[in-house]
Amino acid sequence: MATVTGNDVFTWSGVDKNGRNSKGEISASSSAMAKAQLRRQGIKPKTVKKKPKPLFGSGQGKAIKAADIAIFTRQLATMMKAGVPLVQSFEIVGDGLDKPRMRTLVAEIRNDVASGSGLAPSLAKHPRHFDDLFCSLIASGEESGTLEVMLDRVATYKEKTEALKAKIRKAMTYPIAVMVVAVVVTLILLIKVIPVFASTFQNFGSDLPAFTQWVLNISEFVQEWWFIALLGMVAIAFAFRELKFRSVRFSEWLDQLALKFPIVGGIVHDAVIARFSRTLATTFAAGVPLVDALESTAGAAGNSVYSKAIRQIKDDVTTGSTLYNSIKATGLFPNMLLQMVSIGEESGALDDMLSKVADHYEQAVDDAVDNLSSLLEPLIMSILGVLVGGLLIAMYLPIFMLGSVI
Repeated sequence: MATVTGNDVFTWSGVDKNGRNSKGEISASSSAMAKAQLRRQGIKPKTVKKKPKPLFGSGQGKAIKAADIAIFTRQLATMMKAGVPLVQSFEIVGDGLDKPRMRTLVAEIRNDVASGSGLAPSLAKHPRHFDDLFCSLIASGEESGTLEVMLDRVATYKEKTEALKAKIRKAMTYPIAVMVVAVVVTLILLIKVIPVFASTFQNFGSDLPAFTQWVLNISEFVQEWWFIALLGMVAIAFAFRELKFRSVRFSEWLDQLALKFPIVGGIVHDAVIARFSRTLATTFAAGVPLVDALESTAGAAGNSVYSKAIRQIKDDVTTGSTLYNSIKATGLFPNMLLQMVSIGEESGALDDMLSKVADHYEQAVDDAVDNLSSLLEPLIMSILGVLVGGLLIAMYLPIFMLGSVI
């Protein structure tokens, strides 16, 4: 089992059922439980020691990310294509990992495989890191005797999926960082700088300009209520996150809103089409029946609007309709995808056609994200200039007026 709260990580060495010396890490509640787990896996433990936790919780606290799984899958696929046995591949890959939790995960999967379990069932024990789609593809490879080929396909799928996500995250990181800086600078001016000007303005003996008075009122409000406002924003963010997680209707409404949002909606649409095409191409090429492939694709769509549409497509295909007619009936998918699916069904090369569609829309997302970044940079600089410049003008406006009177 994967490392969970309340369990400790133990390092062990012993002899496996083939008489070979082995070592690794295992998660258990105690040393005795760790030894019992190892014996159930066919390993005779020699030493089992509790692994010391890093200082200040660093290292072990780093969570396993989807990118880590993508890298692990590629490394395992490379080992298998080179003819390295599966168990030994896990050992080589595990020794090269830096993240402790990832090493523990790989060691546990390796132990399950070494004890006679299949790779797919071993991966299925860790659903947080290996979803149903991943496990079903690996199971298909094991059943057909093409595990190394399937691992390569899964690795390619994970890499392209993560590259698409990383591209979008990268585009959003810069504007978010600049906006955070803008907010922090504005708050510092309102709380620390503007009060100094306010005490000076009290000695002027005349009415202040309306703009300056408005900024001073905002400064007084922020000074008095900043902590309450901060708690309110944290509460709103927490409530939003919980509502999105727990309310299906709210989550669906957000997905619909994302598709309709100017500029961003087009990127979301293209990303969903790319993910749909890539997932369906990968599962169909792996020999997964079309109905099952569509079910897996619906779960990986990333948008509830399209998830519902894909499940409707699956129901139509189940009743005998062609994939082309089923997709067309939803009215959500672009003509290019429809034409490529039609050609793929007629020629028997559906997976190749879908892969080409995925390549096209992944490139479209890349281009759109680059264009969005170029558009946002001057816009954000303008917003930052208006915020900071407006505050400075509000503070110096009375001084300019006083100078003109003199």
